[in-house]
Amino acid sequence: MAAGAARKPLIEGTDWNFETLERAYRAIAEVALGDLGLDIYPNQIEVISAEQMLDAYSSIGMPLMYPHWSFGKRFLEEEKLYRKGYTGLAYEIVINSDPCISYNMEQNNLPLQVLVMAHAAFGHNHFFKNNCLFRQWTDAEAALGYVEFAKRYIADCEERHGAVAVEAILDAAHAVMDHGVFRYRRPPEPSEADTKARDEDRREYEQRTFSDLWRTLPRRGERRRPPAKDDAKGRERRRSLKLPEENLLYFLEKNSPVLEPWQREILRIARNIAQYFYPQKQTKVMNEGCATFVHHYIVNALYERGVLGEGAMLEILHHHANVIFQPAYDDPRYRGINPYALGFAMMQDIRRISTEPTREDERWFPDIAGGGDWRATLKHAWANFRDDSFIQQYLSPQVMRKMRLFSVLDVADDTHYTVSAIHDEQGYRKLRSALARAYELGAIEPDIQVVDVDLKGDRVLRLQHNVYNGVPLAAKSRDQVLKHVHALWGYDVRLSGVDRESGRTLYEASSAGPASRD
Repeated sequence: MAAGAARKPLIEGTDWNFETLERAYRAIAEVALGDLGLDIYPNQIEVISAEQMLDAYSSIGMPLMYPHWSFGKRFLEEEKLYRKGYTGLAYEIVINSDPCISYNMEQNNLPLQVLVMAHAAFGHNHFFKNNCLFRQWTDAEAALGYVEFAKRYIADCEERHGAVAVEAILDAAHAVMDHGVFRYRRPPEPSEADTKARDEDRREYEQRTFSDLWRTLPRRGERRRPPAKDDAKGRERRRSLKLPEENLLYFLEKNSPVLEPWQREILRIARNIAQYFYPQKQTKVMNEGCATFVHHYIVNALYERGVLGEGAMLEILHHHANVIFQPAYDDPRYRGINPYALGFAMMQDIRRISTEPTREDERWFPDIAGGGDWRATLKHAWANFRDDSFIQQYLSPQVMRKMRLFSVLDVADDTHYTVSAIHDEQGYRKLRSALARAYELGAIEPDIQVVDVDLKGDRVLRLQHNVYNGVPLAAKSRDQVLKHVHALWGYDVRLSGVDRESGRTLYEASSAGPASRD
C-alpha cells in the first residue's frame, strides 16, 4: 500500500451477513481479550427474529422456558406496543450460561450488531463469569440443561394431572417466587446418587410423614388447639424445623402437609429459577455499567485502529447515547436513575481517577488515585462488589455533581420534602450512603420469613415481615399472595409485620382476611 493511503475499514455500511459478523467478532475479541484482558465463557451467538426476541424476553429471558399464561400475556402486550411503534425491542438478550448465549435480533444493522456483540458477548459475559455473586449462587454449566429438564417435567405433569392443576401450582409458586431464594446461605450441592434417588426419597417421605404426622388431622369444623406458647417445647420445634426460614418456597416444598410429590418438584423448579436470577437483582448497575463501558471502549479502539468506519461509529454512538440517557427528575420520561447511565459514569470515573486524579480524588480514593492500572481496578470492582457496596465504595463527588444528584428526605407525616444532602463534603458522604441504601436488597424486596408452625397442633403457618424503614406491604397484593401460600400449605397462613428497629407489631393479616393493628 502506498504511503499515506487510507486503509478501508473492515466494518462499514449497514448490511451484514454471517461472514461479516465473523470478521467483526474477531476484531472485537482482539480488543476485549488482548487489550482489556477480559475473562469470558465461550460464546454462542444466535441471530433471531423480532417475534422470537419478543417471545424470549416475555419468558423472563430464558430459552426453552416452560409454558405459562403470564408469559403469553406479556408477549401480547409487548407485541401490541411494538407493532404500534410505542416501544422498541431489546437489542439483545444474553444468558448466564457456559457457553454464554447471546441472542442478536436479525433486524439490527451491522453497526448495531457490533455494539451488541461487544456489549453482551464480552461485557456481560465477563461479569457473569467473574462476579462473586454469580460465582456463589448460580451454576452456569447446568443452567440450560436444568431449564430444559423443567420444561419437559412440567409438560409431563400436564399430561398426567391436567393443565389446570399444573397451572394452579405454577400460579402460586410464581406469586411467592421473590421469596423463594436463599439470600444468606447456600444449600449443599447434592451428590449424583442423591439426585438420582430424589424421586424415591420424596415418595418415602410422603408415606412416612402421612402415617406419623397427618393421620390425626382434625375434620373440617373441629376446634383446633390454640397456638403453642414460646416455651422450651416450642423452641425445640422451631429448631427441628430450622426456623426461621428465609426461603418460603423451600419450606413449603419440604414441609407442606398437602402437596403431592410432583407438586413439590414444581416448587423446586420455581425456586431454582428464582435463585438463578437472584444475583442479577443486586448487580443491575454494575452489570450494565460493565457491559456499557466495555462496548464503549471496544468500539472506540476499533475506530482508532481503522477497523470501524466513521459512518458505523456515528451510528453506534447514537445508540450508545440512547442507552445512557438520563432524564431529569422533572422530565415526564423520568423513571428513576438509569442503571446504564450511573454504572457507565462510575466506570469511566474509575478510569479517570486511576490516570488523572484531582486533589479531591486523592482524598476520597487514596488507594486507587493515580495508580494508573485502571483495568485491574475495574476488574477487581466487577469481581468483588454488588450495587450497594460498589456505590458506597466508588461513587465520587465528581459523578454526583455531573449527574446533579441530591438527597431528599421523605417523612410520611410531613407535608413537605426536606433536602437532606447537598454538594459539600458532608453532603457527598450522606448522599453516597443514601444512594447505596436504595440498592440494598432490604429496600428492594420485603424480608418475609417462616417463624413458626406446630405440625402436631393447629398447623397454622406463621410468617413474619421484618418491616424496613416503616414501609408495610400493600394490603391488596399481600392478601392475594397469602391466598396462594394458603393453597400450597393447605391450612391457615398468618402474617405479622414487625418493625425491624423497635420490634413492635405494626399489622397482622391472614389467608382468611386482614386484621390491622395500630
